[in-house]
Amino acid sequence: MGYIRIGEKLVSREKIMRMVDKVLERRASGLSQQEVATDLGLDRSFISRLETLGELRKGGKISLIGFPVGNKKELADIAEEFGVDHVYLLTEAERWALIRERSGAELLNEIMSLLGALRAFDTVILIGSDMRIKLAEALVDKQIIPIYIGASPIREDKYVDPEELRAVLQGLRS
Repeated sequence: MGYIRIGEKLVSREKIMRMVDKVLERRASGLSQQEVATDLGLDRSFISRLETLGELRKGGKISLIGFPVGNKKELADIAEEFGVDHVYLLTEAERWALIRERSGAELLNEIMSLLGALRAFDTVILIGSDMRIKLAEALVDKQIIPIYIGASPIREDKYVDPEELRAVLQGLRS
């Protein structure tokens, strides 16, 4: 049921969730807390408390990129737990499929698009070989936090210690 009785009141969970969605959508679009509060007939302090309740982390936008990783799902789950904004993890099989399924021009366009997208992030956590990390540091003018998984070339999935990723993300949180 979508209703709950609180004393003499009958409260609709759906109505509450619709209002929360409106608040978050308007805040995400760039409106101030006060503008949203005024538009929706709410107190600005309610908007602030709502955001604090759901806050995963403060700070700049974070991207996590890595390949070839064997424990992709585990790392993606940790990234989601910490509110990482962008996750691009590939296994060795996915990496080769990406290469085989595209023409040279399409692959180059995808790489350039990914590099361009990285400019939108304040921090990039890069899981990869020594060569890939050095290349990324030369190409991207953002903070890069490397997680080395071996010397290049790497031809098989590598297990990435989830606690190392967790420690990096906790460090960024503080």
